[in-house]
Amino acid sequence: MTKLSVNINKFATLRNSRGGNNPDVLKAAVDAQLFGADGVTVHPRPDERHIRYADVYAIKPIITTEFNIEGNSQEQKFIDLVLDVKPTQVTLVPDALGQITSNHGWDTIRHKDYLRETVALFQKAGIRVSLFVDPIIAMIEGAHETGTDRVELYTEAYAHAYHTDREAAITPYREAAIRARDLGLGLNAGHDLDLQNLHFFARSIPGLDEVSIGHALICDALYLGYENTIQLYKRQLQFP
Repeated sequence: MTKLSVNINKFATLRNSRGGNNPDVLKAAVDAQLFGADGVTVHPRPDERHIRYADVYAIKPIITTEFNIEGNSQEQKFIDLVLDVKPTQVTLVPDALGQITSNHGWDTIRHKDYLRETVALFQKAGIRVSLFVDPIIAMIEGAHETGTDRVELYTEAYAHAYHTDREAAITPYREAAIRARDLGLGLNAGHDLDLQNLHFFARSIPGLDEVSIGHALICDALYLGYENTIQLYKRQLQFP
């Protein structure tokens, strides 16, 4: 079954808006796994506007689920963090400095040499590597050339078009997934997946290993409760 990794950045955003330690980000990480999540995801940024680097160090020893750190590997501070913490997986995202949220995948052809070197650096440390990519066959093939273990399909376009024509929305993702699997790549997905569009996506994508969901899940948790929401998202990943 496809694994659910809960991105807890929004807990940190709320904490940081007031100061202090409420909500407790470390408790959010522990509770995510207690409530059934298969993994915990964090995405530290240079300005530490949500997850702080200190949070990442503190989370690693207190969870037993998979730990996924997302971020921009063009920042040396991020590279040092990942090599120190040694998470289960690092997801490399081509964010610009100050970017509000991730909004595009890697150009794996243009940046092939850089990515090949960076992927190898993390793999040497025993860390699984995933590259954030758009659902474009050429980008999938370019990712394969870097030696990465997995790709994470950037799903904003799917989520945006889902309510208009879900078959058209899913087609490039299905084709990208099939090509990734043909090349032996593991397959993750994330960005704007929610309780409305997740089940159809997961059911339509062959060999989907993991989805990473934060913003929508935490918004739902405000109304539905954290434990209940995680279970509802897990249910979307189950099929008869």
